[in-house]
Amino acid sequence: MFGLDDQIAAFSNGGSVWLVLAVAVLLGLRHATDPDHLAAVSTLVAGGSDRAARRAGELGLAWGLGHALTLFGFGLPILLLDSYLPERVQRGAETAIALVIVYLAVRLLVRWRRGELHAHAHRHGAEEHFHAHRTHEHRHARSGLGAFGIGLVHGMGGSAGVGILLVASIESTSLAIVSLALLAIFTAVSMTLLSGGFGRTLVTRPVTASFAAVAPVLGTMSLAFGVWYATSAWSLTPYPF
Repeated sequence: MFGLDDQIAAFSNGGSVWLVLAVAVLLGLRHATDPDHLAAVSTLVAGGSDRAARRAGELGLAWGLGHALTLFGFGLPILLLDSYLPERVQRGAETAIALVIVYLAVRLLVRWRRGELHAHAHRHGAEEHFHAHRTHEHRHARSGLGAFGIGLVHGMGGSAGVGILLVASIESTSLAIVSLALLAIFTAVSMTLLSGGFGRTLVTRPVTASFAAVAPVLGTMSLAFGVWYATSAWSLTPYPF
């Protein structure tokens, strides 16, 4: 992201084993903030049937585990065999990511259009509480699996490849493999924390009360980002991140 990964990785140049591993952890924590990751997970959490902080964290963890699995699975051949995915496959993965972002954005907009995201108030004694209107509670069991699948797709994307390439620059193969594992794990940790924080924000009274107005803005922005991301995958528009 504007060279930030390179700046973080530079701290490991000529450093000790522990410093290299610490840099891998930092790269993993930073990697979860890539724009495509944030766009996908924010609309995933916001469009869910339950926007509680704990549930949001669970979705982020499921996404992170799926991402970690493919990140490590596709990164290992690079470290061991210097074997990369064909460019056409990479572009296909990026296009799939764009379609996922578009799908999540459209789903959020559809739920907003149907009136499923409005809030209602009720009182407990002298206190007034706002809660989002929730429907289709039976979807809960499938949302974690869906988030895991979305993470699997994202782990094949180009932004993940940047982290792998930085890890591949480590001279020791065994150290590079451990660093790759830490990169994958701490991306999942970071996404869990970010999603949980996003969920806590959504259940605060000001946001909950006005979420019906916020949802179409978030959905529209994510939809536009998904379309742009697809065009950048095929080099039709620039991708500066």
